[in-house]
Amino acid sequence: MYFAALLARTEDGWKASDTELDDVETLSDLADLAREANPDEDTVLVLIEQEDAWFGVVRMDGEDDPRIYVSDAAAAARSAYGELLLTDELLGREPGSDGPDLDALDLDGTEDGESDEDDESDDGTGTSADAVPHSPVGDSEILDDLGVGEKELRALDAEDALGAIAEALGASEVLETVR
Repeated sequence: MYFAALLARTEDGWKASDTELDDVETLSDLADLAREANPDEDTVLVLIEQEDAWFGVVRMDGEDDPRIYVSDAAAAARSAYGELLLTDELLGREPGSDGPDLDALDLDGTEDGESDEDDESDDGTGTSADAVPHSPVGDSEILDDLGVGEKELRALDAEDALGAIAEALGASEVLETVR
């Protein structure tokens, strides 16, 4: 299960609307959806969380390229909605490369029968963790000017991250109306 909402900054404060991502197939589609939410070209945030496993923030400022932050790339990679955000650039891949076969990857870092201790000995062959890290990716300074610094953003737990972000923005009441 996922939750997605748009927060658009207006002259009167933040305006929230829930959004369905079922028809969104690319990051460009998501950017267009965000721009439509605020034709005045002010800041629009797309907030996405999935099953308290990961959250993502996409920031649109007018016609600028989207800025993206994902709290846990490996968890997001298992989600169709996360795959929208995990661009080649964000993951440090060559643009246009297919990347690893995510269905074939062992994203928890262990093979069947291996212990977690085996992860510490890297044989240099490259692991799935290299391709899709179990860590945040993207622009961790995405909300600095809005009152959520890099350190605070990285410390957020996926379970309550969107509420904490909205509270810092002064938008918790409007976000709750669409939850």
